[in-house]
Amino acid sequence: MTTSGRTEHLVLPGVLTAEEAERTVAGILAGQREDGAIPWFRGHHLDPWDHTEAAMALDAAGEHDAAARAYAWLAEHQNPDGSWYAAYHDGDAGAVTDRGRESNFSAYAAVGVWHHYLTTGDEAFLDRMWPVVYAAVEFVLGLQQPGGQIGWKREPDGTAVDDALLTGSSSIHHALRCALAIADEREEPQPDWELALGALAHAVRHHPERFLDKDHYSMDWYYPVLGGAVTGDAARERIASRWDEFVVPGLGVRCVLPNPWVTGGESCELALALWATGESDRALEILQSIQHLRADDGMYWTGYVFEGNRAMWPEERTTWTAGSLLLAVAALGGDEATVAVFGGERLPAGLVRRSECCGAL
Repeated sequence: MTTSGRTEHLVLPGVLTAEEAERTVAGILAGQREDGAIPWFRGHHLDPWDHTEAAMALDAAGEHDAAARAYAWLAEHQNPDGSWYAAYHDGDAGAVTDRGRESNFSAYAAVGVWHHYLTTGDEAFLDRMWPVVYAAVEFVLGLQQPGGQIGWKREPDGTAVDDALLTGSSSIHHALRCALAIADEREEPQPDWELALGALAHAVRHHPERFLDKDHYSMDWYYPVLGGAVTGDAARERIASRWDEFVVPGLGVRCVLPNPWVTGGESCELALALWATGESDRALEILQSIQHLRADDGMYWTGYVFEGNRAMWPEERTTWTAGSLLLAVAALGGDEATVAVFGGERLPAGLVRRSECCGAL
């Protein structure tokens, strides 16, 4: 199959032509090291979350061998406790630049593994990666607090940071659902994970006070929806409540208030969240609005400062920004695996204790 044949579903009016999709995929591939690592760009660092996001985009584009190498890198370099370090210079596993171990970063491998399996049907891959996913989830749940929220990291010396981030915990909610889907596929039920997921969902939906106050970041606005914890009318109400604060018409989504800075990654993630709530038309508008971030090589500038000294800033084009765009386009284009992973199809819900459903926590 030709590259264009693999990327037909990545054609979206006003966002990508077939040729543009090919250039974007090629740009991500050019950033991948021979050992499978996908740093932000060559010479910058790799973090496990963005590495996985880029790998998922490669799968969505039909580049399954390259994606498999990315997951093999995760398997080879997982820490004994199930985590990964927060940053590796240029994706070099021997050049760790941040030895913190973040719960969100470690959990996200489960999302990528489930996506790769749904894309390829490769049962041997799922068998190989199950111990990796299991260890990662156990590491993450070791940071869960009595209120259900997940502490955001362990320090290099192993000290647990109990403070929880709403964005991170919302992403972990998504990852736990994918991990449980893998467990179900393998007929290895994990009832403790289901209980942990139920407690986490309850905290995200009903207890904002259990998380650090970061509501000036757009991710804290839309991630409970993107991560699948808030759905239906509640999701649409949440998005509507701060739309005018974060969305800059024709330019994209602010990263943080009040800064006049729109970013491609946040814009694409909001588009995915909108699509998940049935707002495909608005999702398309958001994706169309950030085409000013596209560079001639098919990659995307991280962001744009739209007041004062207007400029693309920082001067970088990252694999994960391009990856987030490809995944959003794949969802809108009906790519089966991407729809299943971000739309919630085949993703189990957690078990909720009576005390949680009755609001006692």
